[in-house]
Amino acid sequence: MSTHSTDQTSSPTDTTDPTSTDPTRSTDPTRSTVPTRSTDPASDTDLSRELAAERAHLATSRAALGQMRERAEALFATGGSVSGDPFAAESLGRQLARRIAELTDDPTAPLFFGRLDFGTALEDHAGHSYHIGRRHVVDDVGEPLVLDWRAPISRSFYRASVREPQGVAVRRRFGWTSPGATTGSAQITGFEDEHLDRGEELGTNSKILTSEIERPRVGPMRDIVATIQPEQDELVRADLDTTICVQGAPGTGKTAVGLHRAAFLLYLHRERLRRSGVLVIGPNRAFLHYIAAVLPALGEIDVTQATVDDLLPVAVTGIERPGAAPILHDVRMAQVLYRALATIVQRPVEPIEISDGSYRWRISVDALRRVVDDVRRENPPYGTGRERVRARTVALLQRQAEARSGESPGETWLRRMGRAKPVTAFLDHVWPAVTAVGLVASLLGNADALARAADGILDADEQAAVVWAKPPRSIRSIKWTAAEAVVVDEAAGLIERSSSFGHVVVDEAQDLSPMQARVIGRRSEHSAITLLGDLAQGTTPWSSRNWRDTLGHLGKPDGEIVPLTLGFRVPAEVLALANQLLPALEVDVPAARSLRHDGMLVIDQAADVAKAVVAQVRDALTFDGSVGVIAADAAVPAFVAALAAAGITSGDAEADDRISVLPATVAKGLEYDHVIVVEPAAIVAAEARGLHRLYVVLTRAVSRLAIVHAEPLPAPIA
Repeated sequence: MSTHSTDQTSSPTDTTDPTSTDPTRSTDPTRSTVPTRSTDPASDTDLSRELAAERAHLATSRAALGQMRERAEALFATGGSVSGDPFAAESLGRQLARRIAELTDDPTAPLFFGRLDFGTALEDHAGHSYHIGRRHVVDDVGEPLVLDWRAPISRSFYRASVREPQGVAVRRRFGWTSPGATTGSAQITGFEDEHLDRGEELGTNSKILTSEIERPRVGPMRDIVATIQPEQDELVRADLDTTICVQGAPGTGKTAVGLHRAAFLLYLHRERLRRSGVLVIGPNRAFLHYIAAVLPALGEIDVTQATVDDLLPVAVTGIERPGAAPILHDVRMAQVLYRALATIVQRPVEPIEISDGSYRWRISVDALRRVVDDVRRENPPYGTGRERVRARTVALLQRQAEARSGESPGETWLRRMGRAKPVTAFLDHVWPAVTAVGLVASLLGNADALARAADGILDADEQAAVVWAKPPRSIRSIKWTAAEAVVVDEAAGLIERSSSFGHVVVDEAQDLSPMQARVIGRRSEHSAITLLGDLAQGTTPWSSRNWRDTLGHLGKPDGEIVPLTLGFRVPAEVLALANQLLPALEVDVPAARSLRHDGMLVIDQAADVAKAVVAQVRDALTFDGSVGVIAADAAVPAFVAALAAAGITSGDAEADDRISVLPATVAKGLEYDHVIVVEPAAIVAAEARGLHRLYVVLTRAVSRLAIVHAEPLPAPIA
């Protein structure tokens, strides 16, 4: 195996640039940290020639991608004139616009990151070489210049090994100037070969792989297509119809696995998923902002990203009632709503008599009761049931008309009978029209109605906690809280069936309440789910302690639970400290492990905490990478002010600034190269599951963790 660089200023056996070996102290942000120590006997001239050939292939591939986009743009410009009708023109225009967007090239990101050289074992690929990249690129005659990382043959880049080479003779990884550099295009700086046919395999000892995983990062999350590990690739390429729950310790890449699985499924089932859609659910807007660039970088732009609140049928504008929220999020509320809706349905008490202008028709009470009873037994959504009762009532009238005249009445007659006053009056009595907001308001705004529906389900104290102290003046005046809005969605699901996405990815799923899980389950009734989370990071009062329970509420009880425990981003020093909290968290999860042992851990006890935070930020700025200052929510403004007074500009979690000051409650799912945790005791004291929150906060660091405190540290980490 060998690693080679374009820098040939030193000896042939060690051409490492001293400014690029330490990723935390790099003085040139565009300089690759690719190792360049070579044990390969090839001459410098041969290496230079091969590197030049790879750079030439890069230039050719970029030009070809540009031509592919130009062809799509030309088709877009002329599409209207070649389409047969306006509808076809519009459809073609949408497809071409999407294609143009998918072919957008980011010159600061590597177009390919690896190459596979096949031996003679696979007949179809014997002697061929393929460059593996983020998207498929072909030349003028359709020959591939770069293969999409999701193509079947590309799987060997992630799975091939000495034990199972899958026909691969040589696997090559490329080193690049930093993607996202402010000037110029990303360039190849070196390469690293694994000769699997000679029994040479680097695995996680690959210097290029390690350099990419550990590279400092500022701004939104990046894709990991160049560094996907075999166990991650197995999850990414799982079947569309398979529900997977990934119990992932901090730094194991569970979020990246979920997003890359979405990209893979869109590649493999493009038309099906474009029709039904792919939904990615995150815990908050800051998290969605953080992951927003990943799928577009992989060429996938038709993905909906949302929080659970975004899915709800009413806007969340009210202030949460702490005593009410845990009860409203409890699955028992679904039983209360179901009972309330069921009691609205009444049995008929009198026959229907109706005239169509020519004849007078009559339906007996017994016949009407059979209609209502039959529909109730079928248990359809409430709104569907109302329409079934209407349709079957009209069908009884239709049969009478057919018996009298020998002919079936037309559609106009049937529609008129369905809207006739006697029929609608009958419907309004036995199966009244109901709205979701009306149903919930009738319960939360009326203690007696709630008591009837919740009898034996909620006790008197629980009923008193959720009922409104003052009924609203009108439905429109209600300011729904997040917990109440989830109940409204449950009611909406009982009344009308929700549309289902083709695939749903849910991140930070350990914080889902049973009722929130049901919100998602209704939108994935006919599809699989990728569930991502860590039970140790559950911070809400209703956080799950068992994945089987959550899968059951989602309607996927047979989903496969897969643990990821090996971390690639969070250093071992940081995980060792965070793992000390696990016994106090009361969850059954394995302790996280890390491949990295290059982290820094600083405990700074200081009388003047604000001054110490400023000093720690200044120290972090001497390194590369992002800086996150995380404190209890109420303390954040004080530290923003302290940094500003020291001349240091900071942003919030949704900004792409190098320095962010953020509340502990929004840190979940984010990561920073350097994290400064302020007053852990205050973070723990701020909420019931404060130790879980502290576990989250500590594991946001991917290079350096500093803890600044004046108060004693919480006992588990003291």
